[in-house]
Amino acid sequence: MQILLVVNQNDNWPLNIEGVQIVTSRAYLSDPQFSLMRRVRVFNLCKSYSYQSVGYYVSLLAEARGHKPFPDAYSLMSMGSQQVVRFISDDLDELIQKSLAPLKSTRFDLSIYFGRNMAKRYDKLSQKLFNTLHAPFLRASFVKQKKWILQKASPIASKDIPATHWSFVVSAAEEYFRKKRKVVHRKAPTGFDLAILIAPDDTQTPSDDRAIKKFMKAGASLNLGVELIQKEDYSRLAEFDALFIRETTSVNHHTYNFARRAAIEGLVVIDDPESILKCTNKVFLAELLQRHKIPIPKTMIAHRDNMTQVAATLGLPCILKQPDSSFSQGVMKVSTEEEAQEKMKKLFTRSEMIIAQQFLPTDFDWRIGVLDKKPLYACRYFMAKGHWQIIDYGKTGKIREGNADAIRIEDVPEPVLNTALKAANLIGDGLYGVDLKFVGKKVYVIEVNDNPNIDAGMEDLILKDELYQTVIKSFIRRIEEKKLAGKK
Repeated sequence: MQILLVVNQNDNWPLNIEGVQIVTSRAYLSDPQFSLMRRVRVFNLCKSYSYQSVGYYVSLLAEARGHKPFPDAYSLMSMGSQQVVRFISDDLDELIQKSLAPLKSTRFDLSIYFGRNMAKRYDKLSQKLFNTLHAPFLRASFVKQKKWILQKASPIASKDIPATHWSFVVSAAEEYFRKKRKVVHRKAPTGFDLAILIAPDDTQTPSDDRAIKKFMKAGASLNLGVELIQKEDYSRLAEFDALFIRETTSVNHHTYNFARRAAIEGLVVIDDPESILKCTNKVFLAELLQRHKIPIPKTMIAHRDNMTQVAATLGLPCILKQPDSSFSQGVMKVSTEEEAQEKMKKLFTRSEMIIAQQFLPTDFDWRIGVLDKKPLYACRYFMAKGHWQIIDYGKTGKIREGNADAIRIEDVPEPVLNTALKAANLIGDGLYGVDLKFVGKKVYVIEVNDNPNIDAGMEDLILKDELYQTVIKSFIRRIEEKKLAGKK
């Protein structure tokens, strides 16, 4: 991707970095060669971003040309929103308090240049704000009331950078642009780039390292650029055409912020924010599945007013579920009335509503992977030995998992397959994993997952590399359709 640094007419940037071209704002706005360029990242370093200024039009026309401006119009508007500022202040509260604790004053302005401040002790806070607010030069204003809060955030025009800061600014820019990226280079590029969001230190992720490498290999074979990104790369989303989230998702989590931001930027997203919102809340899923008459275990949406009725309604033992639980955590089996009341009271400290369900013991659960409203893979996940769940976290925290096997789609019982597709298609056309139990002659949906496991040597046992190719082809098709729709 070509990088353009757009500056004002008389700015003299002493940068000499391979792949970075310095262009004046007048040239960028009026020279036809720039409007014809493709796969361009535009860093807008103009003196002003005010409405209808030159800097404003640089970002605006960059978006119109299909370039990727930094900052874009959305970022400029977000910085002026007090709601967004309050959200950021709350989200970074712990870091803000720690970073500013030594200060004796009640006001503090933090100048951020490409994610860095001249005082190294503020680097972590500077990087977080840079990743969130997407401006090369940024000023964050803090006030101390009972504690430090972010009061205002705004881009810094280059004309407002103190002369004593310029050597540091140039150094920060050079470091930023020379930072090495792990990119899969393409032989015959489609012109598209896919980011895969991962968390290398997380032990419970939806795809293991081998699977991630297979996704990257599939991308290379289909001439799609693939790059691994992490939580710290939030500010770089606009560089890509699509985002594939391979972290465990949650609404109150950076994965949801990534999905929402990517959707706003016009990227193809799996998991899309709507799917995350729907799938990660079991109260919503229970209501949705019941309304569409898709069989689920006998279920109550429990709250403080009806908690005493749970055992009598569902029988014992029964299952209690925290609404946003994942990987079997936040899910518990209770065997007595007293235990049920105790566990529910604990769950109600985190959520006003929980799910209570009939306990249906089986040797294994079915998992049907669904993509583009069609079955992708099928597995049977067996319960951990001596335990009622697939994963046993144990009292000591030691994790034990049951065995699993992959099944050909054509060998899956028809009621299981049909029920899985009906459930997944209520959510959308993304990538889902539907968990089901087959008891007697009846199939019950346990849940629909928005970021199902795809691990090497398990979910890919039947299709092998074809599974990864199918997912990548879906991304390419979606990107092409989005680009075509944008031209109409």
